[in-house]
Amino acid sequence: MKIAIGADHAGWQLKEDIKHFLNTLGHNITDFGTNSGESVDYPDFAKMVAISVSSGKNDVGVLLCGTGIGMAMTANKIKGIRAAVCHNEYTAEMSRRHNDANVFCAGARTTDADTIKKMLKLWLSTPFEGGRHKQRVDKIDNLHRH
Repeated sequence: MKIAIGADHAGWQLKEDIKHFLNTLGHNITDFGTNSGESVDYPDFAKMVAISVSSGKNDVGVLLCGTGIGMAMTANKIKGIRAAVCHNEYTAEMSRRHNDANVFCAGARTTDADTIKKMLKLWLSTPFEGGRHKQRVDKIDNLHRH
């Protein structure tokens, strides 16, 4: 799978760890930065990752910041993006199964690296159920027309 990854200064070290983890699972990673602990604006990185997913250059995205919240808020502004902040394996699984999330967000200051790896592995392997959830996801996607 082609995965876009990005982080701000709070998540950059975790990003490096997650990048290595995803590589060991056989995924192709595009890193959009940042690459240091120097303060940066998280919307810049969320935007680049989200656009790469919405354009089809990458299949899914991973965004890491202090809480995951700012990244998700920003990514969801891009047409076709359904970014979810995941806190545990259940929220990771349901974001895929019921919401067809295409960008995984997590917080480096709220969730430990091992938990994020477990969530991400489950998130990447969980299919969208479709069915009654399809019409709901379509309603989300259609909101961008207003």
